[in-house]
Amino acid sequence: MPYRALLLDRDGVVNVDHGYVGDRERFVFMDGVFDLARHAVDRGFRIAVITNQAGIARGYYTEPAFLALSGWMRGEFQARGVELAGVFHCPYHKAGTVAPYARDSFWRKPNPGMILEAARRLNLDLARSVFLGDQPTDMEAAQAGGVGLRALLSPGGGVTRTDAGALTIGRHADLLAHLT
Repeated sequence: MPYRALLLDRDGVVNVDHGYVGDRERFVFMDGVFDLARHAVDRGFRIAVITNQAGIARGYYTEPAFLALSGWMRGEFQARGVELAGVFHCPYHKAGTVAPYARDSFWRKPNPGMILEAARRLNLDLARSVFLGDQPTDMEAAQAGGVGLRALLSPGGGVTRTDAGALTIGRHADLLAHLT
């Protein structure tokens, strides 16, 4: 039977978005992300990160540096009792300056490519899954991928429903009640 998943955008959801975060020195975990992830795991959700990484295409950091940082991030989750089932990234951007990455990609949000690949690789039931992002492009990708519940993190707000049926939440803890 396919698994439910909590799909997390990275910058602005897992870590504070300082703009093109490519090293540990600038990687600061968001308050509440570990509690949310543990809560989801306790309810049978798999956890995966779905992240655009235009910093690779723009030459701010390399793909191996991103992969090393992701390995460290996975270790930090594991140290707090959460196994990340996967980290899916899109290194491509049409305005990139690094030739192999300077192109459009079906994986780049708002396209659903990374979400669909995560579903295939991790045996996910997207209709019973949740995507937490901080940008409208995250919500567009999740909707296009058929994710059942989409939540937009917008610090300072409470919990509201958007016209497109997504939730807007002010903090990670606001999503806990929706993961049953």
